[in-house]
Amino acid sequence: MRSCQLPPPLQPGDLLRVIAPSGALRERAALDQGVEIWRSRGYRVEFVAGYGDRWGYLAGTDAARRAQLQTALTDPECKGILCLRGGWGGSRLLEDWMTLQPPAMQLPDGIKPESLAKWLVGFSDITSLLWAFSQFGVAGLHAPLLTTIAHEPDWSLQRLFDCVAGKPLPTMHGNGWGGGKATGLLLPANLTVATHLLGTPIQPALDGVILAIEDVGEAPYRLDRLLTHWRMSGALQNVAGIALGRFSQCQAPAGYESLSIEEVLRDRLGDLGLPIVADLPFGHDGENGVLPVGLSVELDAAAGTLSFC
Repeated sequence: MRSCQLPPPLQPGDLLRVIAPSGALRERAALDQGVEIWRSRGYRVEFVAGYGDRWGYLAGTDAARRAQLQTALTDPECKGILCLRGGWGGSRLLEDWMTLQPPAMQLPDGIKPESLAKWLVGFSDITSLLWAFSQFGVAGLHAPLLTTIAHEPDWSLQRLFDCVAGKPLPTMHGNGWGGGKATGLLLPANLTVATHLLGTPIQPALDGVILAIEDVGEAPYRLDRLLTHWRMSGALQNVAGIALGRFSQCQAPAGYESLSIEEVLRDRLGDLGLPIVADLPFGHDGENGVLPVGLSVELDAAAGTLSFC
């Protein structure tokens, strides 16, 4: 993975564009609250045409959603891109970024490398866009979506707005599972989305990264299946450390004999000899502290911390 740079710090009055690259809008009230939070910080927030469209479970056709992304990227006044919600569909927009010949990823016609130097904010299905931006050296933010930000506690909101203002990020605290400490470039992701990016040009090189993963709605046996794929594909072979966020709505159904979420994670990850810190405050259905992609961090499994270098 290449080291990434954060975009220029945001200033009050800067224009932020809202796009819906994935699932169709379902949470109008939450969206309105999210827009107001960003506007209350002095930013101009404007929607790209088509954000409310629907094509089945997607927020419009691939061409329409791709046009939203391109509009935001090519607008010279736009300083940041706020993703409306997750769901599914982001990866579909990147098919025209991939080639069968080196380089494996290149920007579509009309998008220049400097166009990517904008704040990209989102998580969950937005993992695919965050990983794609990182391939061009831009540090997107694994951070609350417009439809989830209203549920964030004050510390998480302040962390996000400090980050986009160019201020250093404080240490995150969790529970260490042993393995010492490691430094590397931070690669946050939704586990399910990331698993389906393995082996594609969108996947960054994983050598030496601190992998930070979370998920939602995956039963323990499905988490087992996902992590087993990472193991069998060799994707974890050269990872430097693993930071675990929240795995929400992942409990087995009542009356269904199952390993617990923690038992699965410890079984599939605990024998890798890597520093692991669990219970870090990021992911779905709770505190979702911002994690920039491609910045240097230290993971300390003795102290249970994730610190930015």
